[in-house]
Amino acid sequence: MEKDKYATLKIEVQEIIDLIAAKNAKEANNKLIEVSEKLDDLLDTSEDDEDLIEISKYQVLLNQLHQKIVALNGHV
Repeated sequence: MEKDKYATLKIEVQEIIDLIAAKNAKEANNKLIEVSEKLDDLLDTSEDDEDLIEISKYQVLLNQLHQKIVALNGHV
């Protein structure tokens, strides 16, 4: 996988974090779903172990962010 895809993921994850900080749970959740779908697509097409490890790190981070969104809003 190209490094620019990781850079894009990093930017999008930061957007989710910023939305959580702004207490905008709905938009944060929408962005999280969008990024999760991109990760799923990457996972489906990746065969390299290093890519799979990197993708799994983002999946764990997104799960943690989802928990923050749920805690912020009570539910989503």
